[in-house]
Amino acid sequence: MAKIKSTYVCSSCGCVSPKWYGKCPDCGEWNSMQETLSVPEPEPAKRHLSPVNASIAAAEVLSIDEIVADEALRYHTGIGELDRVLGGGIVQGSVTLLSGDPGIGKSTLLLQMCAPLCEAGLRVLYVSGEESARQLKLRAQRLGVRSGGLLIASATQAPIILSTIEKHQPDIVMIDSIQTIYMPTLNSSAGTVSQIRECTQLLIACAKGREIPLFLVGHVNKDGAIAGPKVMEHMVDTVLYFEGERHLAFRILRAVKNRFGSTNEIGVFRMAESGLEEVGNPSFEMIAGRPRDVSGSCIACVIEGSRPILAEVQALVCKTNFGTPRRMATGFDFNRTALLLAVLEKRCGYFFGNLDAYVNVAGGLRLDEPASDLPVALALVSNLIDKPVAYDLAAFGEIGLAGELRSVSHAELRLSEAYRLGFRRFLLPKAAAGQLSRLPEDVTLIAADSLRAAFEAVFTG
Repeated sequence: MAKIKSTYVCSSCGCVSPKWYGKCPDCGEWNSMQETLSVPEPEPAKRHLSPVNASIAAAEVLSIDEIVADEALRYHTGIGELDRVLGGGIVQGSVTLLSGDPGIGKSTLLLQMCAPLCEAGLRVLYVSGEESARQLKLRAQRLGVRSGGLLIASATQAPIILSTIEKHQPDIVMIDSIQTIYMPTLNSSAGTVSQIRECTQLLIACAKGREIPLFLVGHVNKDGAIAGPKVMEHMVDTVLYFEGERHLAFRILRAVKNRFGSTNEIGVFRMAESGLEEVGNPSFEMIAGRPRDVSGSCIACVIEGSRPILAEVQALVCKTNFGTPRRMATGFDFNRTALLLAVLEKRCGYFFGNLDAYVNVAGGLRLDEPASDLPVALALVSNLIDKPVAYDLAAFGEIGLAGELRSVSHAELRLSEAYRLGFRRFLLPKAAAGQLSRLPEDVTLIAADSLRAAFEAVFTG
């Protein structure tokens, strides 16, 4: 009889060790090594000297011209923002991993998606390992989801789920969540690295073999990463993240991996009593209610995929009460904030060495594009010298370490979106001004090649 071996697997990175460590030797995470009991496979009685076994059938091979790949094989979810992020809809046989903080709206989005899919004649199997069928019924009534094509199952064992799929032959399967599913043949609890890896592999094989779209809900750990082995993100076709604070109205759905579409698109939702609502005009929603004639505020125009979005950048600078000044950034990269402060001190003469600096992007949006550098710098300097930026001015541009303003793409698209919302003055890099063709007569264009020239034009011009 094979001897049962005990190994230790890191729940954060999947590192396997024959003994327990308080700190993972690979990723450095503390108290993440979990014991896993495994039975080694017995040695085969006879090994084949040849690497190729003639009794094994070869895989079916097709010419690429013989394979049918039509856009009609996509299912539209009935939620425009979700279709945008997915690349136009749900591809048959695709596997999508949806992750986010607890209470952000993952299960709500999947359940709301079931209503238009069932109305289109599709049968959806929703498997929950966290809620009972009665609880799902109550939540579906609250969200207004009523359809006979929605099948509900409460199960946690992977073989039972596969048998259910085999019996009912649904068109779409949703698993909520993958951390609750387990294989009874493995000597480890649900949520461990080995259980998540094996269950995900079985479900993906079923989805690919039957060409059934599969949605998996994934939990996150305390660092915000998807709990479980990192290989799970490589196995699936699409990885979606729900961003935003639980107590804020807006939710941002972002694709960090998508084999069937762009990873730059985002979907904007608002959490209401009846569930998630689409935000068709996010630019207007993001800048609504901004203060007038107040220092430390500037409008940024960024590109998310193919969509221009306006966001209000706020900055607050005050005298520090400690030996080391405090830096804080919400919705903007912290390291990028420190870099901009250093450029402002070295190249422009604005000193923040003994001042606390806070940067915030209103509305819960996160700005990752380099074009948001210039509005952040404008907001910081505006609050430092206590001079407001013009209410009808929008800015975009990347800042280099020499204090120069570097060009960004889609300048005309950014200006068109800002002009539609009432902005008439624009600050942009001089190199980006060459991309513009025709401008309305009431537009004032401020093209600068350096930060110093931009500040002179905005605050003294």
